[in-house]
Amino acid sequence: MKVCIPTKDNNGMSGTVEQHFGKAPTYTILDTDSGEVSVIPNTSEHMGGPDLPPKFLHNNGVEIMLCSGLGYKAVKMFESYGIDVFVGAGGTVQDTLEAWKAGKLCNASAENTCAEHGHDDSGHDHHH
Repeated sequence: MKVCIPTKDNNGMSGTVEQHFGKAPTYTILDTDSGEVSVIPNTSEHMGGPDLPPKFLHNNGVEIMLCSGLGYKAVKMFESYGIDVFVGAGGTVQDTLEAWKAGKLCNASAENTCAEHGHDDSGHDHHH
C-alpha cells in the first residue's frame, strides 16, 4: 500500500510536513509493503502541471494520503480516486506515519469528520 504525505523538502522520513497539501513542493510516498520511501516533486496544477493533486497522486499509485487538514470538496475528490484521507498530520514524515499507525489521525473520508464533531468516532476501524 502506498501512503503519501505532502512535504516541504526531499528529506524522506525526516522531511517536514507541508500544512497545505496542494502547495507542497514535494510528496513523500511510503510503500508500506516494501518499506521503500520515494519523494516526488509536486507537478500537479498548483505547480504548473496538468492534473489536480488527487489525480496526480492516484497516477502515482497512492492509496492513502496523510495531511494536516483539507476541505470537504478535496476529501470528496480524493475519495473519487479511491484515496483514503487522514488528517492531523504534523511534524516530520516519521512522526506522521507513527501517529497514523497508532490510530491517532482521523479518517477524513468517513461521513463524520472529527474536525466538525468533537467526539471520538470509534465506529471506524483503522486498517493497516
